[in-house]
Amino acid sequence: MPSLQTALPPELANNAIRLYRECLRRAKYVGHQKHNTRLLVDMVRQQFKRHKHETDPEKIQKLKDDAARGLINHMLYESEKSSGRKFSQST
Repeated sequence: MPSLQTALPPELANNAIRLYRECLRRAKYVGHQKHNTRLLVDMVRQQFKRHKHETDPEKIQKLKDDAARGLINHMLYESEKSSGRKFSQST
């Protein structure tokens, strides 16, 4: 199965620290809109801290893919909201 990270810029997808920072930025952005910034930022931090000692490359790739999927979903959501157009098909 191909990596979901191909939808993100390589400098972000291949670097866990940059991925973490982008997740924090998105959490702050969404949190500011929904007035729960602290909760969302803490959730992102917990997820990254929970897995910071992971050494299995396949598990690390899966975790990165999950983070990338979250970012991609949020970017699609924001694009749909601003354009009024749906990019994904609902089943």
